[in-house]
Amino acid sequence: MFIDSHAHLEGKRYDSDRDDVLARAKQNGIEAYLAIGNGDGPETADCGIRLAQKYDGKPDYPRIWTSVGIHPHEASFANEAADAQMLRWAQHPKIIAWGEIGLDYFYDHSPREVQKTVFRRQMELAQAAKLPIIIHCRPSDNSENAWDDCLAMITEHWHPSGLGGILHCFTGSVDHARRALDLGFMISFAGNITFPKAQPIRDAAQLVPLDRMLIETDSPYLAPIPHRGQRNEPAYVKEVARQIGELRNLSAEEIGSRTAQNFYRFFGLAQETAAPTGLSS
Repeated sequence: MFIDSHAHLEGKRYDSDRDDVLARAKQNGIEAYLAIGNGDGPETADCGIRLAQKYDGKPDYPRIWTSVGIHPHEASFANEAADAQMLRWAQHPKIIAWGEIGLDYFYDHSPREVQKTVFRRQMELAQAAKLPIIIHCRPSDNSENAWDDCLAMITEHWHPSGLGGILHCFTGSVDHARRALDLGFMISFAGNITFPKAQPIRDAAQLVPLDRMLIETDSPYLAPIPHRGQRNEPAYVKEVARQIGELRNLSAEEIGSRTAQNFYRFFGLAQETAAPTGLSS
């Protein structure tokens, strides 16, 4: 049993074979995935809802839950109308998180001060919706600048809410992992944990308690070895589990089962019915 806690399958790269990708995931033991609701910006942030509705109740495919939020790349497009629409989408029963949101100082597609303003506002909206947040954090080269800003903002503007969150596709240091754990966050590892130069990520994966860990693909990005350079897909999350298992002297199946249980517990999902507590699927 495996759950891909973060994937983007709504894009054009999957238009020709999305059904096959999802069927292949199910055949490989991936029973669910979280469809991240960013789209190409605020106007298409319901992309995950549309995917979840399309495949709902079809046993040949993984179950799908989803999120909603404005990625830091598109922070410049945020406005009050988008905020109001996000809150409406957040009421959908398939929405279980707000994100991914955060800071990206590597690409700087939106000015950093705009990113900070929108990140703060996204946390306010998530708190209003009573949803945990999914964090994207990427610093500029050879720097911890985005990590310092992101963790400081979470400490000030989010931690008091008690709603928790996930650091997705963790690329920070052991110290960043410790700070995030102290803030009550789950930490999710992606395919880059298998890359030769990713020893700091592997060090963090050895530190993070198994009951605070998730696994993901971040499809279509960061395909793990032996698929590096290809389009990523949820079936490959097993390679992430295999790498973590090697670090922890456990099987990939044990890592898959433990992280799947973490996913259900963190989001308040009943595994038997695969529905959020108090909500129908």
